[in-house]
Amino acid sequence: MRVGLLGRKVGMTQLYKDDGTVVPVTVLQCGPCTVLQVRTAERDGYHAVQLGFDDRKRKNARQSERGHARKVDAEPKRYVREIRQEGPSEVAAGQTLTVEVFGSIGRVDVIGTSKGRGFAGVMKRHGFRGLRATHGVKRMHRHPGSSGPSADPARTQKGIRKPGHFGHAQVTVRNLEVVRVDPANNLLLIRGAVPGPNGGYLTVRQTNRI
Repeated sequence: MRVGLLGRKVGMTQLYKDDGTVVPVTVLQCGPCTVLQVRTAERDGYHAVQLGFDDRKRKNARQSERGHARKVDAEPKRYVREIRQEGPSEVAAGQTLTVEVFGSIGRVDVIGTSKGRGFAGVMKRHGFRGLRATHGVKRMHRHPGSSGPSADPARTQKGIRKPGHFGHAQVTVRNLEVVRVDPANNLLLIRGAVPGPNGGYLTVRQTNRI
């Protein structure tokens, strides 16, 4: 079974190892998550475990969400995602999973939505160098430069990097080290940074990287 949980980003801090080395970590509140549904290859065409995190008020939930949660005697959830499995799962619908499932997991993948930056130019969005600041360049220092040939084919090719919407996209950070698991407070401490703002929802799953 591929272990996974849903949670939210609490913030970043640092820990000290026994030798005095500083380790930057991100604190995640993972679980408890309710198993809303178990998908099977015979019925759905693939194996997966559908998890729900963070109760939603019934008056604010759709009728379909209330009915789906009622099947496992649970409250509607704000954040619902599936963890794909390679084979039949060992968990059952209605079961509650906590952060203890990561007790023996050393590395994880974290999936989240990056911070939205609005409309951004090519230097911020794509890392362009910009034009030089000498020899006649006037009010064009952050300009992308030429977008393509003029005579042939006399048009802009597909895929040319341009200014536009930056951020607010799904980002997956792979193979992050699990530094500490705190079952008493449902906390998972991961080395490094993860996408999204503090309070943003995340999916944490066991990595398949070797």
